[in-house]
Amino acid sequence: MKDTSEQIIEKIVKKQKEYFASQKTKDLRFRIEKLKAFKSAILRYEKKITDALWVDLHKSYKEAYLTEISIVLQEIDYHLKKIRSWSRPKRVSTPLQLLPSKSRIHYEPLGAALIVSPWNYPFQLLMNPLVGAISAGCCSVLKPSPYTPNVAQVMEELIRETFDEKYVSIVQGGRNVNQILFEQRFDMIFYTGSPAVGKVVMKAASLNLTPVVLELGGKSPCIVDKDASLDVAAKRIAWGKTINAGQTCIAPDYLMVHESVKGKLIEKITLHIEKMFGPDIKKSEYFPRIVNEKAFDRLMEYLKQGVLRYGGETDREERFIAPAILDEVKPDDTVMKDEIFGPILPVMTFRHIDEALSFVNAREKPLAFYYFGKNCQAKNVLLQSTSGGACINDTIMHIVNHKMPFGGVGNSGLGKYHGHYSFLAFSNQRAVVNTPTWIDLPFKYVPFKYFNWIKRVL
Repeated sequence: MKDTSEQIIEKIVKKQKEYFASQKTKDLRFRIEKLKAFKSAILRYEKKITDALWVDLHKSYKEAYLTEISIVLQEIDYHLKKIRSWSRPKRVSTPLQLLPSKSRIHYEPLGAALIVSPWNYPFQLLMNPLVGAISAGCCSVLKPSPYTPNVAQVMEELIRETFDEKYVSIVQGGRNVNQILFEQRFDMIFYTGSPAVGKVVMKAASLNLTPVVLELGGKSPCIVDKDASLDVAAKRIAWGKTINAGQTCIAPDYLMVHESVKGKLIEKITLHIEKMFGPDIKKSEYFPRIVNEKAFDRLMEYLKQGVLRYGGETDREERFIAPAILDEVKPDDTVMKDEIFGPILPVMTFRHIDEALSFVNAREKPLAFYYFGKNCQAKNVLLQSTSGGACINDTIMHIVNHKMPFGGVGNSGLGKYHGHYSFLAFSNQRAVVNTPTWIDLPFKYVPFKYFNWIKRVL
């Protein structure tokens, strides 16, 4: 796929800034109309999208629909339901010293936004933020990943058919195009990807003090305590680690299990993997492939560490790596330092929960945190840890609720989105105080009459 040139990018950004200045995108009816058109386009392109996801990542139709298309459609529906109330100025109480003024928060779009997405959920992670941008009233330039070219091509067709270039546009290319984009003066940048590139984005944005939302990643821990329901834990861990072949930013990255139940848990995880995909996982239509050879080779190095307890069969030509469980890994192994982003689950043990928490807390703040055990203990575990999001006795599912914010903290991200939080991410919350002219109290003016009385009120 041909890279979009710098000249075209500059032209698009100029057009979008001019179009945003026309005030048309702020109109509520316009935003609702565009959200509906967006939904209709996705429904028309459903087969093309799922076919492209099969070619690029070997995602089955069912997985593609559940983890990509349905999430965006639900997001659009939720915004259509709530956009009127979200857009309405919100009245807030006014302190005594400001009376008889009235105070409100107005929600206005930030302007022309740049949305850059990764390859692992190439449709969802580009289109879901776009819902928030349209809902808030922004113009948008979209940049998909070049590593899933078929999906990128389908999305380009969808966007060009549905939106005017001056309103929503899509550009293609690799790192060179990213660099060109980051040099433009956008009003907001929404980036999903690695912490390393997130730092590049933030540095570029800082030159113009451009607000950013950074959806990054990291090593999301999964802790299984001695009193956990092992069968349920194993089933949910196996699912969370194998969906999209582990190429999920909130997949359980590594497992910390109480030493007394490690053997049973590993046995049950392997059982549930085979229940889902069958004894010959390579033949399953439901098990995706690694995105490219470079990622495949990186994962192969991890398989050389620790003790392989299960799986790990590979086929480089098909970019296939079977789910693998690595036991007896060491903290300084690279598999325990890097974000794995593949179907490899390293296992470490602990005797007391404080050991597990100390290990997690000594590292970068994770995007997700999973704990399996009793609810009474879970409360203490949450109090003594931090993460962008968390599940108790489950994995992944915190991303599904559109009423909750999704995002990281520290190294795993900056800013939140989904549902109302997407609307807010692309909006400026403008504080407006409306003061009447029929009275003009003297307290604020020099020489500050009645100062002693005012001091008591403040």
